[in-house]
Amino acid sequence: MPLHLRTTVTEVGEEAADLAEGGVVILFAEGAPPELAEVSLLHRVSEGPSGMAPGIGTPIRIGALEAPITAIGDSAWKKVTDIGHVVISFTGAEAAERPGEIIAGKIDGETLAAALQPGAEIVIGS
Repeated sequence: MPLHLRTTVTEVGEEAADLAEGGVVILFAEGAPPELAEVSLLHRVSEGPSGMAPGIGTPIRIGALEAPITAIGDSAWKKVTDIGHVVISFTGAEAAERPGEIIAGKIDGETLAAALQPGAEIVIGS
């Protein structure tokens, strides 16, 4: 399985943990406007993003946590490649409700929030 993205969390917004407890993680590249940064994980890409969107079953890892992609919105990967932004919902749903969203397998919200630390690596793919 190809590597689609490898990035490192550089800052955790003030409201990001609350969203994660509900199963939602928002990634935004460093330099995001303050109103977006407060709800996001700011990150710095070390590899990727690949030109091809990940498929269903591709793993997403945040630190030691891992869940497979179960759905991907039509414009989600384009946003990753264009501006380093994506919403990842760890709900296990089989369809994305929004075009810019990636859905992954369910992860307990408290466990997910605890994994969101500066320095945590996020990997999509191998």
